[in-house]
Amino acid sequence: MLIAGEASGDTLAAELVGALKQSALARKFSAPIEFFGAGGPRMAAAGVSLSLDMTQHAVVGVWEVVKHYPELRGIFNQLVQLAHDRQPDAIILVDYPGFNLRFAQAIKRLVRSHGGIFKNWRPKIIGYVSPQIWAWHESRVHQIARNFDLLLSIFPFEKAWYAERVPQFQVEFVGHPLIDRYAQTQPTQPANSQAAATGESNRPILFLPGSREREIKKHLPVMLAAARRIIAQQPRPLIMVVPNDALAERARQLASRFPEVPIAIQIGNLAEVLARAEVAIASSGTVTMECAYFGVPTVVFYKTSWATYQLGRRLVSVKYLAMPNLLAGETVYPELIQNDFTPENLARETLDLLNHSDRRANIQATLKRVIASLGTTGASQRAADAIVNLF
Repeated sequence: MLIAGEASGDTLAAELVGALKQSALARKFSAPIEFFGAGGPRMAAAGVSLSLDMTQHAVVGVWEVVKHYPELRGIFNQLVQLAHDRQPDAIILVDYPGFNLRFAQAIKRLVRSHGGIFKNWRPKIIGYVSPQIWAWHESRVHQIARNFDLLLSIFPFEKAWYAERVPQFQVEFVGHPLIDRYAQTQPTQPANSQAAATGESNRPILFLPGSREREIKKHLPVMLAAARRIIAQQPRPLIMVVPNDALAERARQLASRFPEVPIAIQIGNLAEVLARAEVAIASSGTVTMECAYFGVPTVVFYKTSWATYQLGRRLVSVKYLAMPNLLAGETVYPELIQNDFTPENLARETLDLLNHSDRRANIQATLKRVIASLGTTGASQRAADAIVNLF
C-alpha cells in the first residue's frame, strides 16, 4: 500500500514502484507485487490501483488544514479502512508528513491492540522521505522511531541526525531521485555575458508559482507584477510551468489581468525549460532542488496564511527555507518570505541575478557542490532494495 499526497510525492512513488518491480524480478518472487493506495496520475500509470487521487486534496499550513479538516478526516478514515480490508505486507508513506505521520501512528495503534482482524497482521511501515523534523519539530523523532520500521532518506545529513537521537532506528540514505530523473538532460551553455548585460539574451526567465491552486492564486499576481518591472529593463522570454491542466487554466485567468506581460504557460516538461533558463523565480519546495540540479540561479519565495506563518516562526529552527541553501550552509538563493514577497523585492532580486554574470557563475559553482553531495544514480533502486530486505 502506498500513500502520496502531492505531485512531487506522486512522482517519487511512481519511480519507487518501478524499482520495486525490478527488485521482484531480480529476486524471482513467486508472485508479482500488488500495489494499491492513494496518490496521483503518475502512480496510476506505474500500475498502482488508486482508491482516490490524493493530489487533488493536497493542502499545506495550519489554517488550510483546519478549513479542510472534515474532508481530510474522511479520506484518512477511508484509507485506514482500506488497509484494514487489504492487510498489505508493507505500507509505504511517501512524503506528505502532516497526513502520513498520523496514518503510521493509527496503523501501529491498531496492530498493537492485538484485537480482531489485526491479531496476525504485522505490516512493515516505511517512510519515504524523511519529514523535515530537524527543521521544525525535533520532538517527533521518537514518535517516528516507534511507528516506522524503516525511513529512507534522500539528503546526506539525515542519517547521522537520526543516529544521534534514536540510534536503534533504521534510517538509510539512498540518494536523491532527481539524479536519475534528469541524468539524460543537461543544461545548455550560459548566455554570453555581454549579451545578458545588454538584455539581448533569448534564454528565458522561468516562473514556478507552485503546485496547488491556493499557491497559484496567492503567488502569481505578485510574480506577474514583478515580471512587468523586469521586462521593462531586461526584455526576454517568460515561461511558466505548472503540473496540470487545471492549474494552467487558473494561471491563464490570472495572467489575463496582465496583458502587457507576454508569458507562455506550459504544462509539465520542466526539465526542458530548466536546461535553458537564465534565472528562475520559484515557490519554496521540491522544485528548488530541481533548479539547483540544472544550475539555475533562482529567487525563492513563499507566502502562507498569517496563522501558519506565525506558528512557523516559533517552530522552525533552521536559518533557511530553501533546501539548496540548507545543504550549502549559506544564502545561495535569495529568499523572500511572507511580507518580503512583494513585486518590488522580487523584481529587484531577479534583475540583480540577470545583471551580474559573475554572481550567477558563483551560484552555479556552489550548486555543483550541493548536487554532488546527493549521491550517485540509483536512488529509487536502492530504496526498493532496502524495502525488500525487510522481508
